[in-house]
Amino acid sequence: MSLAKKDAPGRLGRMKPVAIIDIGSNSVRLVAYEGLSRSPTPIFNDKVLCGLGRGVTTTGRLPQDGVDRALAALNRFRVLCDAMRIKDVHVLATAAARDAINGKEFLNCAREAIGAPIELLSGKREAELSALGVVSGFWKPDGVAGDLGGGSLELNEVKGDKLGQGVTLPLGGLALMDLSDKSPKKALKIAREALATARPLKSLEGRDFYAIGGTWRALARLHMRQRNYPLNVMHNYTIPARDAADFASLVERVNTDMLANIDAVPSGRRPLLAYAAVVLEEIIRQAKPKNIIISALGVREGLLFERLSAAQRKEDPLLTAARELNILRSRDPAHGEELCDWTDDFFKSTQFEETVEENRLRHAACLLTDIGWRAHPDYRGEQSLNIIAHAAFTGIDHPGRAFLALAASYRHMGAGEDVSPAIRTLASARMLDRANILGATMRVAYVLSAAMPGILPRVPMKVVKNQLVLTLPQDLAPLANERVQGRLKTLARIIGREPLIRVK
Repeated sequence: MSLAKKDAPGRLGRMKPVAIIDIGSNSVRLVAYEGLSRSPTPIFNDKVLCGLGRGVTTTGRLPQDGVDRALAALNRFRVLCDAMRIKDVHVLATAAARDAINGKEFLNCAREAIGAPIELLSGKREAELSALGVVSGFWKPDGVAGDLGGGSLELNEVKGDKLGQGVTLPLGGLALMDLSDKSPKKALKIAREALATARPLKSLEGRDFYAIGGTWRALARLHMRQRNYPLNVMHNYTIPARDAADFASLVERVNTDMLANIDAVPSGRRPLLAYAAVVLEEIIRQAKPKNIIISALGVREGLLFERLSAAQRKEDPLLTAARELNILRSRDPAHGEELCDWTDDFFKSTQFEETVEENRLRHAACLLTDIGWRAHPDYRGEQSLNIIAHAAFTGIDHPGRAFLALAASYRHMGAGEDVSPAIRTLASARMLDRANILGATMRVAYVLSAAMPGILPRVPMKVVKNQLVLTLPQDLAPLANERVQGRLKTLARIIGREPLIRVK
């Protein structure tokens, strides 16, 4: 008997999909999301490099070949949205359509092609949505969001969920290329003068700069490849500002095609790399940020975030994503929630210092630890590690990803295993130790409960003086077999205690 579609949805049934189409100066992109969520998950993502903004600053007009490509892309995206049964479609247009003499004419044709209204964003509105994208994608961000498109650069201060007054500058890659007559040296002078009066940069010193936009992501990908970085995840990739400035300087002065790993960058974006590097280097020189942090979220996700309820906006994006994956892939989602509470009591009894960040990471690990159960037993640890390390999570940095992935792997493979040496390099010694302890703790929990709810609340495990005590009620006494005893002994050894099983 075959399963009906409703029996195996593969997606969260309570959500209705939503699509956002961004008509930018360099590309036209469609991103379809599973639904409105504090941690939006893309179900389809495609773009066409149209170059609508090419020449606008000098001719004042959108190029005809770019218009043709954009309209063809919009026609295609309309068909795709129909195929995905998406009725909630938002279309945004930015600097090129805003600044061009023939922008209004193009937008009329674009509305017909996509079959939906188009919101033409002002520079201020674009800066606001970009900053909200950073609020959506990071947990308590602190710094300045900078969205570099083909036609403009939007800057806005962000601190937690609070935004400053955004500004827009004509420093997009295509615009800067045109204004400088394709001279990076002239572009540097133009960027220096424009950025000198940019108010959001005045408060950036010692804080983080959140870099948004495809060309800055391309620069970061080159930097990542140069370092042989062990995690191929762009969001929250962090580069110390001094290192970023040195790399930007390198990109400015050499022939783009001579850069190592240039094949990682689409050919249509390569001519813009030097101009993106110029702007980044000048921001670092003038504003002196601590880090450059890449954000994969921007205007589109900012619009989604804006549409959430006040309660949803306050949710933790990492824990939201972990809960959603727990619902989709674990044997019983309620067990993951119980595991959070069970480990709360255990870690409190150990008197190990645990920061607020370590607490949220532990909770996320508990919610994610059973997502690999369908794999062959010998590969559950490896599969869990790969899924978690490369998942479309937001609100977590790369060391945090490493912690979650390693904890899930240790839960399946046991303590002391030589798990993914490359991923281990991202975590501190403290995080590695905590991942090992948590993995061993979860190994006790799963052999006791068979991944089903209802057991863990009745079998507390706590540190009492020099002992690790697992307490079982009479009716659950048969659970105390050799396997439970062995895993309890392993955990006790890791935390420096003596194991004891007590039946009441």
